[in-house]
Amino acid sequence: MKSTINKILEDIDNKKKDLLAEYDKLRKKYNFEYIKWKIRFTREQNEKNRKKKKSIWKTIFSSTIREILSIPFIYGFIVPAVILDISIFIYQNTAIRLYGIPLAKRSDYITFDRRHLSYLNWIEKINCLYCSYVNWLFAYVTEVAWRTEKYWCPIKHAKKMKWWHSMQKYFADYWDADGFRESFSQGEKFFKEKQEKWEI
Repeated sequence: MKSTINKILEDIDNKKKDLLAEYDKLRKKYNFEYIKWKIRFTREQNEKNRKKKKSIWKTIFSSTIREILSIPFIYGFIVPAVILDISIFIYQNTAIRLYGIPLAKRSDYITFDRRHLSYLNWIEKINCLYCSYVNWLFAYVTEVAWRTEKYWCPIKHAKKMKWWHSMQKYFADYWDADGFRESFSQGEKFFKEKQEKWEI
């Protein structure tokens, strides 16, 4: 029998599907298509966007001192980010494969579609590329970690957390020892059954 918490988590998943449907409506509203990893706008929409592009000089001279001083600290993070990216690739192709867990697809989390926006100048595009990479890299790494947690320690926390993840609804309640043993014993079988449901 499903707990109330699990039912609520499933409702949240269903709302995510509604959210994806709304994104499809936006695609139609702004006249663009997603074809073979590329975003294609209509000519009219591209022309309209180009008129809203901010000049590079205006971008540079409108930056505050605080923003300029932060540049080496923000962009310096690219080094540990790339190391993390390589590390999670190695981890997925060793431990995750040994556990029989389906690999999280990197392309489901890291995308560079903002570069197709014609209202962005090249400085803004570089900033957006960087944000897309680093922020969604964390989401990708976190998904791999959640799948590992589901395999080894599928127990909800007692403390009320500000955020929960995609595997939570499959975790045993904090006080439910039998539920934990049952969930833990499923192991590889669980992931084989759920793999198709994770595809969007």
